[in-house]
Amino acid sequence: MSTATTTPTGGRELSQPPSDGISNLRFSNHSDLLLVSSWDKTLRLYDVGENSLKAEFLHAGPVLDCCFHDDSSGFSVSADHTVRRYVFGSGKEDFLGRHDAPVRCVEYSYAAGQVITGSWDKTLKCWDPRGANSSDRALVGTYLQPERVYSLSLVGYRLVVATAGRHVNVYDLRNMSQPEQRRESSLKYQTRSVRCYPNGTGFALSSIEGRVAMEFFDLSEAAQAKKYAFKCHRKSEAGRDTVYPVNAMAFHPIYGTFATGGCDGYVNVWDGNNKKRLYQYSKYPTSIAALSFSRDGRLLAVASSYTYEEGDILHEPDAIFVRNVNEVEVRPKPKALPVPPP
Repeated sequence: MSTATTTPTGGRELSQPPSDGISNLRFSNHSDLLLVSSWDKTLRLYDVGENSLKAEFLHAGPVLDCCFHDDSSGFSVSADHTVRRYVFGSGKEDFLGRHDAPVRCVEYSYAAGQVITGSWDKTLKCWDPRGANSSDRALVGTYLQPERVYSLSLVGYRLVVATAGRHVNVYDLRNMSQPEQRRESSLKYQTRSVRCYPNGTGFALSSIEGRVAMEFFDLSEAAQAKKYAFKCHRKSEAGRDTVYPVNAMAFHPIYGTFATGGCDGYVNVWDGNNKKRLYQYSKYPTSIAALSFSRDGRLLAVASSYTYEEGDILHEPDAIFVRNVNEVEVRPKPKALPVPPP
């Protein structure tokens, strides 16, 4: 993939960031509200436009993921094994249920009206938030996975589950009795993140090996021939390659291009169709732990948060940056047509 321009600024920094590692951040689908989960046991709600902390909620353990229900409430999951919903305005807390081990990820399906959680107990659980505070009514189903769940992603009724051991299961939320597809990641090492394409045709996987794989749901030979993987977040000095884990990915909601964030502290923007890097933003203070585009693609939230890839060493404090996205950074470039012979 080609080199690209580096932009000079990382964006404006949000005030009152978490005091420990940022596990995820997500923009609302309806506004510029930003939800942030952290190892400091907090779930935080920011108004990005005002650069203000609107609400803060506390778990008994590190908060490992979060997502919005709507602008008035959101869900979080924790190393304390619990799944919770918080009502932002009133501060009300609803208990949906629990797993038998830390809960790593959560998604809310607008199509199915369900909360989906994945845990290191090797299960996936679906919850009906209308049954909150009554676990026997909230729990819709429990689905065994081949290994610990590391990442989830949704597009429409389709759910992609990435686990330890490089397993990838694809489900239809309307029939969870068994996976629609069982796959093995085309990347050789541990999966860090999975994200579905906004157009619903496939998904991307990132791993600790500084690579991203582009996959397609269509199992036809023609569709599968289009899948590919590429190297990113690597540095070559004096003939020696340094490889950085790719922790985070986020698709642009309008153009379908996508950003990746690595332990090298860089955010890159890619055009998957042309297999080219469009932009590289200037280096952030430390590892990129999470990324999220706003609903209209005008803003990109970046979690600069050390992910302990080199152990417990002195590192820069955790910070959240929000940058204005210029169209030239994310708009795909037209494919160059071959020059006809004279």
